[in-house]
Amino acid sequence: MNANNNTTIGGIYEVCIGVTDAVSAIQYWQQFGYQIGKIGELTATTAYQLYGVNSPLQAIRLHHQNTDHGLIRLMIWQNPTSAGLGVSSMKVKGNRWATTLTADILGILNHAEAAKAIGENILYTQPHWEVIYNKDKKSRPFVEPLVGVREMLLLQPLTRQVLFQRFGYNVPNYGHINDHAPLQTSQFTHVGIVVQDDSKEILKFYEEVLGLLRVRDDVETTYESSLAGREIFELNPEEKFIVTTFDDPRSSQTDFMAVRSGRLYIIRFPENITLKSRFADAQPGSLGMCLYTYKVQKIETYFQRVRESAAKQITEIVSNEFAENSFSFVAPDGYFWTLVESN
Repeated sequence: MNANNNTTIGGIYEVCIGVTDAVSAIQYWQQFGYQIGKIGELTATTAYQLYGVNSPLQAIRLHHQNTDHGLIRLMIWQNPTSAGLGVSSMKVKGNRWATTLTADILGILNHAEAAKAIGENILYTQPHWEVIYNKDKKSRPFVEPLVGVREMLLLQPLTRQVLFQRFGYNVPNYGHINDHAPLQTSQFTHVGIVVQDDSKEILKFYEEVLGLLRVRDDVETTYESSLAGREIFELNPEEKFIVTTFDDPRSSQTDFMAVRSGRLYIIRFPENITLKSRFADAQPGSLGMCLYTYKVQKIETYFQRVRESAAKQITEIVSNEFAENSFSFVAPDGYFWTLVESN
């Protein structure tokens, strides 16, 4: 079931967000450079066929400049099934979040502090320094340039975001900042999920069935090695997690300057750590970040691959709220996915 040249998958196409007030959601995401695109709807019958949710649905796709990935789909359910993950721990199975590049992380921190000061339900971290590449290289501060990022967590009832700003380097195809956006941010550059699987067997689905490119495999983050990782994922002393990323196949495994955004980050905790499961609060019907989609060519081929895999709850191919051929499934790790056919 390995990928072949007759099918194509890109980077993460959309982050789907369940909301109750479309106007407020649009106003929020406009600050990050998003603009209204297609608007559509489904009857309860079709929504149940595609998403397993017995509720009428209205949807709004938000675009970010001319990018072909990292978009947003606002999902307004008449009968939401869950309040979603909300402002809850990142250290749970079922967790979803989306990451954005910014040119002004302090400006975003200013907004977070102002929101907290007026009593809004918000949780955030300070922008911690993190070295992403060449971690072992020793540099001399004030003599040699520092190469790394500042990254922060930002949780609100309907959004779960990580934001980062680069210092000392640039990756041309990894995030395109909208300089005219108030918060000077890019489209979503990558998204994440949390799993537990010491065998790594469930990771094979993304590589062998969906045909994604596995990169940065088995990158370890410990309590001691990363202040950002420690705070974002609430690591205790001597705890760790392991990161594997899956890319658009056009990306690169070896040349970080050639990599593309649209990555899927899989945060894998050891099985000897007790993690709660929140899958029911992070699937269609839920408020907040509830679904990721991929855009593919030849959707019938992907449908057959998924049917032959260990995936569950596989729907038929139906027309989604934007009149696109789509089908949904639950991957072997428990996460709900939808594939959308390219026009």
